[in-house]
This record gives sequence, structure tokens and C-alpha cells, in this order.
Amino acid sequence: MATPVRASRQLVEQYQTLFVNRRAYTMQSLRPHLETGRHYYFRPSKKGTDVPLLLTEDTIRRHLEGEITIGLYAINPSTQRCKWVAIDADYKNAMEDLLKLQYHLSQDGVEPALEMSRRGGHLWIFLATPLLAAECRIYVHDLALRLGVPVKGSGLVDGIEVFPRHNAIGAGDFGNAIRGPLGIHRGANRRFWFYGAEYALDAQIQYLNSLHKVTEEELRRFIAGKELPQPEAPSRPRSHSSEAAQTRNRGREFRILAHVGTVRKVGRNYVTRCPSCADSGHDRSGDNLAILIEDPRFYKCWAGCTKEMIRAALGFPIRAKSYA
Repeated sequence: MATPVRASRQLVEQYQTLFVNRRAYTMQSLRPHLETGRHYYFRPSKKGTDVPLLLTEDTIRRHLEGEITIGLYAINPSTQRCKWVAIDADYKNAMEDLLKLQYHLSQDGVEPALEMSRRGGHLWIFLATPLLAAECRIYVHDLALRLGVPVKGSGLVDGIEVFPRHNAIGAGDFGNAIRGPLGIHRGANRRFWFYGAEYALDAQIQYLNSLHKVTEEELRRFIAGKELPQPEAPSRPRSHSSEAAQTRNRGREFRILAHVGTVRKVGRNYVTRCPSCADSGHDRSGDNLAILIEDPRFYKCWAGCTKEMIRAALGFPIRAKSYA
């Protein structure tokens, strides 16, 4: 039997300093989906309510000890800044591209940490203080462009994904979460460690703390004269038919089944591709969105997209006093 992992309060505090930029979070389901076998992420809420839980030190401790697995958001909407940048690559030759990025980042004096993953890896850049997400994205996108590293969402099916995935987000929005490092991936049933340190929590955190953290002055120097990247997931062009449909539906109850693609029945739900996930290049399996068969007014994205995000992706944003 494996020895239980214990996370001290100091370890939890150091993890929080490195990775936590806001108290919203997602959690990976402990049990696999009956139909797909996948462990989806969701935003946990207080029992019996829709009030989302906030990330606490106890939640982080449980993550590090392997009891649960959390997902973290990069951007704090009150500042539009992030504590880290994560480059996710899970395609053929992904590790080759990550090592190329790691080498060229090191030429700038940046010390990124390479984390194992199920199908590739994650490259993490840590920041001395929270820096503007837009400026962080300029740096990584420009480097990828110069090195010929593909970026997903720019017309390519495969490529790196850069977290934060947005230049800025609105108040109350979340962006895209990424699995919190050093927890247990439920699908793989194992931890994915950072290369460069002993495979133990204390050693891993000590290693991450030792890395140079990029300052605002350094970042501004790296991106001098460069421009913001184009949005990765542009809004879908609105056709005349969709405009007509929106006009017909104005003042009537929104029915999501009229706007999503092919659905299939899984238990008590219809399952289909989440429009918001699709706009970000996710949900290749087409099963993130669950719609209650008994009452299709109730639907949920297992990857954590909110109803507002789903409606906006469909071109039917939720207006004030809309209860659909």
C-alpha cells in the first residue's frame, strides 16, 4: 500500500503563492462518466445550492494529498493579471516543441518548469508579481511564431495552448482552467511531476521556488514593439438565417436544443458538443454539454463553461431579466 502523502501548512501556503491568482476553481470528477469514461471538470458549489465554493487552503491541501484534483484559472478579472503562464502541448512531437520553447526561453533568462502530462507536457513560466495577461500572451505567441511552433486555435487543429487563453476577461467571467500541478490526474490515476527535482512534494515546491520569476521590467523588454495576438476563438460569423432566428426568438423562451448540433441520449441527459468549448478548440469528443431530457431548459457543461458563456457562443447572450 502506498504511503499516504501529507501536505504541511507551509507547503500549502507556498503552493498558493505560486499558483493561485483567484479563489474560483474547478474540480475533476472522482468517478468517470458512464458513457465516455472521462473525468470531467466542474465548478463545485455548496451542497443543495448553486453558490460556487471558493478555493481555500484546505482545498489545496486535499489536492496535494490526492483526495481531490482541482483546476486553476490564470486571470484575476479585477486586475486582468496572472501569476503564471502555462503552455500545454499534447499532440505528436509536442515534447520536441516544448523543449525548443524551453531552450529559447532560457536564452532570455527565463527559467520555465517542464511538467509531465498524460500525452505531452506543460511548460510553466512564473512571474515575480502578477503581470498583465495580454502582455504575457504577446511574449509566448511571438516566441512560438518565431520558432515555428504551432498554436491551436489559429486555424490549426493541433498545437500548443497558452494559458491564459484570453487577453482579458469580463467581471464575473473565468476564462479556461488548467489542471492544478502536483495533484492526481483522475483519468491517469497518477501524479505528473516537474522534471528537474526529486518526485516528492517538498522537493518539487522547493525547486519551483528556486526558479527565476519574470519581472514586469523584463517582460516589457521582451515584448517591446510587438503587438497583441489575434483572439484564438473569434466569434462565429452571424448568417442571415441566424439573425432571422434571433429576431423570431426575441421575447420567447430560449430553447438550446434548437441551436446545438446532433445530440445523443446518455442516461437522463442529451449529450452534445459544448458551443463555448468548441469556440476555444476543445471538446473534440463532443460530449461536454449535458441537457436534461425531461426539461431542456436545464443544461450544464462538464468542463466548467457557464450558461452565459454557452449562450454567448451561440449568438444568443443572456440579457438582463432573462431566466432561460
